[in-house]
Amino acid sequence: MTSSVKAVEALGITKRFGPTIALNGAGIAITEGETHALVGRNGAGKSTLVSILTGLQRPDEGEVRFGGEPAPPLADRDAWRQRVACVYQKSTIIPTLTVAENLFLNRQTDRGAIRWRGLRARARQLLEQYGVDVDADGLAGDLSVEQRQLLEIARALSFGARFIILDEPTAQLDGPAIQRLFDRMRSLREQGVTMMFISHHLDEVYEICQSVSVFRDARHIVTTTVGDLPHAQLVDAMTGEATAAYEYRSRTADASAPVVLAARGLSLAGRYEDVDLAIRSGEIVGLAGSGSSGKVGLAETLVGLRRADTGTVTVNGTEVKPGDVPSVLAAGLGFVPQDRHHQGFVPLLSIAENATIPIAGKLGRYGMISPARRRERGARMIAELDIKTTGPDQPVADLSGGNAQKVVLARALADDPRALVVINPTAGVDVKAKHSLLGAVEDAAAQGTGAVLVSDELDDLRICDRVLVMFHGKVVKDVPRGWTDSELVAAMEGIEH
Repeated sequence: MTSSVKAVEALGITKRFGPTIALNGAGIAITEGETHALVGRNGAGKSTLVSILTGLQRPDEGEVRFGGEPAPPLADRDAWRQRVACVYQKSTIIPTLTVAENLFLNRQTDRGAIRWRGLRARARQLLEQYGVDVDADGLAGDLSVEQRQLLEIARALSFGARFIILDEPTAQLDGPAIQRLFDRMRSLREQGVTMMFISHHLDEVYEICQSVSVFRDARHIVTTTVGDLPHAQLVDAMTGEATAAYEYRSRTADASAPVVLAARGLSLAGRYEDVDLAIRSGEIVGLAGSGSSGKVGLAETLVGLRRADTGTVTVNGTEVKPGDVPSVLAAGLGFVPQDRHHQGFVPLLSIAENATIPIAGKLGRYGMISPARRRERGARMIAELDIKTTGPDQPVADLSGGNAQKVVLARALADDPRALVVINPTAGVDVKAKHSLLGAVEDAAAQGTGAVLVSDELDDLRICDRVLVMFHGKVVKDVPRGWTDSELVAAMEGIEH
């Protein structure tokens, strides 16, 4: 049962970054004890609002209030932590520290030497209090994505914060893990914790949230209870127009086309075993399965990010050196990694610099890159992938998530690869960006590229000519185009082989 007291309010917020208006008189009000969705396309102003609600940015106009009281000064970080915390899509957990050390980072002791036994005891008590089933003495780097998120929630609550922002928390979770997260969120709500939930998966908004606010083009559009806003109206509010469903192209793979990417006898202990596959020119093959199926580990082996214990990978007829990314790229493969923040781009470099990294040697003579040629190629990629930007010289760090992901795909396609591996390309991006990304993969296939598409989204996999379903490290089914959701999910859950 929610109260009428506002846990947090942002009133008349305007924020500019040079000529760009990130928020234009926008605001939000969240009632104590409710889970409130914030939705909008990439670039709508959501991330800027989060930075203001957490005290990382000062608004140019407007104010933030907690429980009816003005927000503390920006310099008083402890006061902000006692009021609000954010669990970001990009984890802030330090992998080389233990769980206990992460929980009490920078507050291990009030004074004097750290009492490690007491610290671990406090950590175990905190983990038990919030139902986080991990070892306080274990390394945080050994935790799953799900466990790291729960650890961040427990850490936030330990500061005394009763308002938590969850930024795309389900982007890297599989179905069962998402339901466990939602169960935990419902439990926290019953304890009076207020949450702001940011997601591009609108079905999740209807499942877990009581109310929703929509932002578009830096402005607040509407706030209402979830039950009063049908799905179609919610999409209209986000886009300003009725957004058509993605039109999956009619396609027939050529069974006689040459194989451009192959694996034989691939095994990696704890991830997958004895995998064979062959991807033909112009063919899109999906990899589906739960988070523990081994699909991401297999894809990362194909691109050289992991080294298999046994087996071979062949790209465009060339057997590549195991676990060697440069060898794979030189053979003619492009890839989009799962984690765009760590592996996909260099944040401070421009769009043109990031997108042309694979072809830098072709943009000049005698080892010198022509800035004009680089900008020209960058501008062409911006047009082809509809990247929303001020131009090819804009740093990728300034882009929204969907547009940054388009830069990563542009880089993967820069050298016209014969083979392409794309891992969860639409995680954390809006509807229109998703359509652009899937369309670019289909365009590449139409030009003869053979592609492997790994995705947790069933709709993404509909562009595939066939889908290989993995279960506990094995490929258990090869599903041709035209499958139903129930057929694919049954195979993914091991209900049928």
